[in-house]
Amino acid sequence: MHIPILYEDNHLLVVDKPAGLPTQSDKHSKTDLLTELKAYIKDKYDKPGDVYLGMVHRLDQPASGVMVFARTSKAAARLSAQIRERTFRKVYRAILRGTPSPEQGTLSHFIWKDDDINEVKVYDKPGKDAKAAILHYRVMKKEKGFTTVEVELETGRPHQIRAQFAYIKCPLKGDGKYGKADGTDLALRSVLVGLHHPVTGKWMEFERK
Repeated sequence: MHIPILYEDNHLLVVDKPAGLPTQSDKHSKTDLLTELKAYIKDKYDKPGDVYLGMVHRLDQPASGVMVFARTSKAAARLSAQIRERTFRKVYRAILRGTPSPEQGTLSHFIWKDDDINEVKVYDKPGKDAKAAILHYRVMKKEKGFTTVEVELETGRPHQIRAQFAYIKCPLKGDGKYGKADGTDLALRSVLVGLHHPVTGKWMEFERK
């Protein structure tokens, strides 16, 4: 399977995840992104035994776009710390049914995930086990009942973008779980990831629209 490599050094591996490929193995998938990338590293560098590759963030299976992996445990720990401190930047592009109001703003809710059905619930107020979910968006284009938005996550909760926009009655195009199954692919793509390099500290941005 061909997976575009956007950047690679001894500490990081940045790729463009194809839509439909799970980020990591599950009982329904024949392969997954993490397994494919470990095989790529093992083959390219002729590494014996198991290959380490740390997954520090995720993309839903139907989504596509930029993802960063850590090639060492130290890099994984430092990138995870950036995510906790909200200095790890994640920007997405999505197509919505309808138009959010206002056309630029912030969605702030609380999300709880039901692992039994792999689905999240969105609430206006905090509740047991529900976690804060915050994103910022701006409308880029409106056309024939659909709206293209740029979304920047402040938090990284499961299904966050899909669930929060569905909650305000603007579900993503092609989202059969939180919106309407229409035979099209989920209109969600990670277009930019920004981070401080885990060793040099240099700010880096990886973009693939």
